[in-house]
Amino acid sequence: MIDISGKKTVSRIARARGKIKLRKETIGVIRGGTVKKGDVLNTARIAGINAAKSTPALIPLCHSIPIDFIGINFEVKEESIVCLCEVRAFYKTGVEMESLVGVTNALLTIWDMVKYLEKDEGGQYPETRILDIEVIEKTKEE
Repeated sequence: MIDISGKKTVSRIARARGKIKLRKETIGVIRGGTVKKGDVLNTARIAGINAAKSTPALIPLCHSIPIDFIGINFEVKEESIVCLCEVRAFYKTGVEMESLVGVTNALLTIWDMVKYLEKDEGGQYPETRILDIEVIEKTKEE
């Protein structure tokens, strides 16, 4: 783990984004609110928030950071769902890993909740993809 004891505590914000590609029919079921496991987007939001808070337990050398805010939003498109995760903290190191973990786990939760709709006859996922996970903004204000 890197020594951050000499760093100054400042406001830090990180935003990460990613998307999951799904079949049009699956998107329709999500929009209709009839997925067997329940409310996909609210469940994915909670899963992403919990994951972001658990980042140091998942990534061994990440510092435990006192997080002030985690926000997860979704944009449902015709064949995909885009997830945006914003994390804010007042601390000595950035929160980009927390935002990436939040996005990733939210997208994995969506996949888990709709996998029965995405499988082909052989049990494979020929169209389902998690794509374009990236940090889109990282700021610190002194």
